[in-house]
Amino acid sequence: MKLITVSGPPSSGKTSVLLKTINYLKSEKLKVGVIKFDCLSTFDDVLYKKAGVLVKVGLSGNLCPDHFYISNINDCVEWGCKNKLDILISESAGLCNRCSPHIKGVLAVCVVDNLSGINTPKKIGPMLKLADIIVVTKGDIVSQAEREVFCFKIKQSNPRASVFCINGITGQGAYDFSKSLGSAPEINTLEGSTLRFTMPSALCPYCVGERKIGRDYERGNVKKMNFEEVE
Repeated sequence: MKLITVSGPPSSGKTSVLLKTINYLKSEKLKVGVIKFDCLSTFDDVLYKKAGVLVKVGLSGNLCPDHFYISNINDCVEWGCKNKLDILISESAGLCNRCSPHIKGVLAVCVVDNLSGINTPKKIGPMLKLADIIVVTKGDIVSQAEREVFCFKIKQSNPRASVFCINGITGQGAYDFSKSLGSAPEINTLEGSTLRFTMPSALCPYCVGERKIGRDYERGNVKKMNFEEVE
């Protein structure tokens, strides 16, 4: 089974792109399944089911969705193998810009949209900088100049990534993207696999339920700004 991890900021168009892409994969008689990770709720599973795609939802609730995702992804692989999938796609929640959901030996995709601003690629951390493929959406809403500058900024942040511009409504560009997924390696487990980058530091007092503000209540991993610097 091939595993593809797809991440990206909220509302960047991940689900729309995947639905269009899966149509092409299914036309090649491939059995595709999706793991949808989100924070509190999702209705995207309804869209996948309507498209005839096997889907499983994981909601992180009060946990960091990135830590929740990586703690469950190996079980998802086992689920995909059990259901004899040819391709399993994990679609992560709209993660924070510091998150690093990519795994060594697994094809990694990051989805970003033109409407987020031309400097967005510089603001996203390992999620974009360590991706193998970067999908750019909503190009029909901005000018040609904005599209070119946005792609240039992407290449500055991640020179080695392949970039695909896809229209999530019409599906333009999704066919070429679907063909690129064939480069994903075959796997049957992620046991012992390694993240491409460290997760964000956790276990500050507010991670474990503290609600009061102030130095007297801060324990564990706390990072402070320096206000003594001369500006």
